[in-house]
Amino acid sequence: MEMLAVQLKQEELCTVKDLALQHGVSERTITRDLQLMREQGLPIDADRGRGGGVRLDRNWGVGRMNLAYPEAVDLLISIAVAEQMDSPMFLASLGSVRRQLVASFSPEKRHKVNRLKARILIGSTASTYVQRTINPPPKHVVQALHQAFIDQGSLVIKYQREDLAESKRTIEPHYLMLNYPVWYVIAFDHLRNGPRTFRADRILSADMTGEHFRLLPKEEFQETLDRNGLLI
Repeated sequence: MEMLAVQLKQEELCTVKDLALQHGVSERTITRDLQLMREQGLPIDADRGRGGGVRLDRNWGVGRMNLAYPEAVDLLISIAVAEQMDSPMFLASLGSVRRQLVASFSPEKRHKVNRLKARILIGSTASTYVQRTINPPPKHVVQALHQAFIDQGSLVIKYQREDLAESKRTIEPHYLMLNYPVWYVIAFDHLRNGPRTFRADRILSADMTGEHFRLLPKEEFQETLDRNGLLI
């Protein structure tokens, strides 16, 4: 019902039929949930007749925000990145938000999040030349890389070098580095049998292999970081 409330607040008009299809339930279930929401005090309006639908009053808030565990992890890591960049703007309340997020985790999950944060490195700002050549990576690449990084899973990627030559590689994404605004994947490359650094926006495709890897210390990658001019 909270998901419905958020959707009804964002959409101009939703039909019961469309809502049922989107959420994989019957129209009867949607109608029942909408009635329960009305009984809880939510001002849900209904337009009768052909083409009609339901919506939540624009001036009404949807109450508290519930985050799934992966969403909370992403938000907490994003806050940590912003704090490490030491930007003077818009950081006044981040400490409070971070403490509330951390308090919502069990000790086990808190430890896991701290390990993830330690694997994200902040380097120097990218050169003007590099910034001119960056392109947003495809969404499916970002999603696969995100999942592999969190799960410590191997990826099969298609990578394009600066000279446009392409290669297929199996990599283990041990660390991520931000040389703002460019992200790098610091990985063990099975093709070269050693550490390599890949620019995230040059990864053309990425697929999980189902294999997991043991995390290596940052020191194992220092040589390749130095070779690529990246600073921790």
